[in-house]
Amino acid sequence: MNTLSAHFLVGPTASGKSAVALHLARGARPVRPILSADSMAVYRGMDLGTAKPDAAERAAVPTFGIDLADPDRPFSVGDYLAAMRAAAPALAACGTTPIVVGGTGLYVKCLTEGLDSAAGADSTRRAAAEAILARAGLAGLQAATRALDPVQFARLRDPENPRRVIRAYELLAAGHPLPAGEERPRPKVAGLRLPPDELRARIDRRARQMFAYGLVEEVRVLRHRFPVLSETARHAIGYEEAGLVLDGAISAEEAIRRTAQRTRQYAKRQMTWFRHQTDVVWIDIGPRDDTERLAARVQQVWNTHGPAALRI
Repeated sequence: MNTLSAHFLVGPTASGKSAVALHLARGARPVRPILSADSMAVYRGMDLGTAKPDAAERAAVPTFGIDLADPDRPFSVGDYLAAMRAAAPALAACGTTPIVVGGTGLYVKCLTEGLDSAAGADSTRRAAAEAILARAGLAGLQAATRALDPVQFARLRDPENPRRVIRAYELLAAGHPLPAGEERPRPKVAGLRLPPDELRARIDRRARQMFAYGLVEEVRVLRHRFPVLSETARHAIGYEEAGLVLDGAISAEEAIRRTAQRTRQYAKRQMTWFRHQTDVVWIDIGPRDDTERLAARVQQVWNTHGPAALRI
């Protein structure tokens, strides 16, 4: 376990958190590194649909947590944490506190609370559990885990915690008992949120921009490079719809509509996660809050509560 700590900024997609994090990183001396906590940004070649930082932004700010894997293979939260563990020396060499920014709640939770490394750890079983969670939600994952061992599942502490259910699935699928342990207090993180109507408008604009900037062509290139994409990459928001456009199954306009709809649903799931699984100090974005003003408010939260240890 390393001794790094970081400041966290979370929020739903299209909340503007990446722009605020970039502003804070570039304005610091020395420049602060950014660590992405986005489960889709880990895939190489998936750029437009994940709103990755562009080349100029990456040149200005050391960026970690993106482009970690080709999109034709599964990538679990365990793989992500292993990559962050490998990046720890480079993060430390930056000489300042990193900024973790992202909307993948499971990544944020595991960065702040760690992933149980007891016997039975297996990236294949973990990836299977994460796929069930993505496809069927927490209730589906709970049902699949309960089916493995109803007695053990009944003893699971905090079964509403997806991270714990993923770990339980992984252990029970391997025939191991569930471990006991003490809860650690959750660190406080900063979060940005918008009124629902404004978030919806931003999501709609982003969906249209993704296609205007060439998402369909990006998917065409991905298919050429990787004939068989992983299930996660293939069904990623925007990418699945762009693929249907390439196949002639739907129009570009219908793809934009579906992408916006799925993104709105995803934003709701993100907010549900952050309400129940993370201790967030929320910053409500008002009509006069530009990036600079929001950055100052985020910095105030960080100054008040301090950084959180990275449990990698």
